[in-house]
Amino acid sequence: MLRIKKMSEAVGKHVYTSDGDYFGQIEDVNLLDNKIDGWKIKLSGGFMNLLGGAKGVIIPQQFVRAIGDIFIVNKASLPLRDEAVDLAAPEPSEGFETS
Repeated sequence: MLRIKKMSEAVGKHVYTSDGDYFGQIEDVNLLDNKIDGWKIKLSGGFMNLLGGAKGVIIPQQFVRAIGDIFIVNKASLPLRDEAVDLAAPEPSEGFETS
């Protein structure tokens, strides 16, 4: 059954990634031709660092996986900095050549 909700009810809802990490809160909705184009999300502290200090991002509607009591977004859609991904890689040891 299709349930129609007001977009204003989505503002303030918590957003999690598809991996279960807390991402932030819905701050606003972007409309284009009377359809939802994207969601403005105010980031949580942990993701601010991974996104270069940004306070918020806009996630296109196509990357929202579920909307209910919370929002779930695809983690693969997030514009994470390359340096953040490389933080988990071990440093090469001295005396070894790397190609």
